[in-house]
Amino acid sequence: MLVSIVIPCYNSEKTIGEVVELCMDTFNKIENYECEMILVNDYSKDKTYEVIENCARKYPNVKGINLAKNFGQHAAIMAGLHYVNGDLVVGMDDDMQNHPSQIVEFLKKIEEGYDIVFGVFKERKFSWFKNLTGAVSRFFLWHLVERPKGIQMSSFWITRRYVIEQVKQYEGEQVFIQILFFRTTHNIANIEIEHFEREAGTSNYNFRKGLKLFLSFMNYSALPLRIATILGVLFSGCGLVSALVLLIQKLLDPDIVMGWSSIMCAMLIFFGILFLIVGIMGEYIGKIILNVNKMPQYVIRDTANIEKHTKNSP
Repeated sequence: MLVSIVIPCYNSEKTIGEVVELCMDTFNKIENYECEMILVNDYSKDKTYEVIENCARKYPNVKGINLAKNFGQHAAIMAGLHYVNGDLVVGMDDDMQNHPSQIVEFLKKIEEGYDIVFGVFKERKFSWFKNLTGAVSRFFLWHLVERPKGIQMSSFWITRRYVIEQVKQYEGEQVFIQILFFRTTHNIANIEIEHFEREAGTSNYNFRKGLKLFLSFMNYSALPLRIATILGVLFSGCGLVSALVLLIQKLLDPDIVMGWSSIMCAMLIFFGILFLIVGIMGEYIGKIILNVNKMPQYVIRDTANIEKHTKNSP
């Protein structure tokens, strides 16, 4: 059985070669499985693509894709998914924190009949800030996105080919691979794996990129609009009740002085909610415009070990 390994690469010239060697060594030890690798360079600032080309020359089962600009991790994965041939597809990072030796555990788990298996880290070897923002992001995504109960998602996963075929049909500008998985199937499992220390460099996800990825969930859920509607109804009701209470109090006691501070607090609350709702609607409108204008998910500049390239974007 052929396993396709898709790896988005960004500034990983010091690690991606070792990842390839370890993947090859891992599959040399596994019976009845062979692998191909699709390495997608997301417009790195170092010599990552040169390393990828060297790997492609050394191994005929390594494919290289060079994007024309930085489109982001999930867009790079989507680019790689269009060139997989395997019955099973593995997604992993390029920094050695997802260790190739653990692919064996994913294969064992998916053989139990699952469609997707996510690796869950026993201990996350990130900085305290990334652990904090990651926890907040996971909390909201777990409650805003439909998913199987108790299932956690990560950047290290394995899935069956039919899931990938469904994911490839998505043409929206902003891609969130794991959410697209949840839209396809709920026959998903988790396995516990080790999270290794980063061997070189630092995380390429800053707060801005992380926030952009988090907000992309709006492409897949209308729940924020429903929450905005509920908040609008709730606060409108509170305002109406408050107005009736004040009116009754004024009628019963005309000498009551209306408080300026309480009015300002109420205005700040109501206007804050109003701007929040307008902001949510603006996000949706912006995403609609980007999708209507057919913004490309990715654009491919060069390839290695890919005989014919016929499309620059889905």
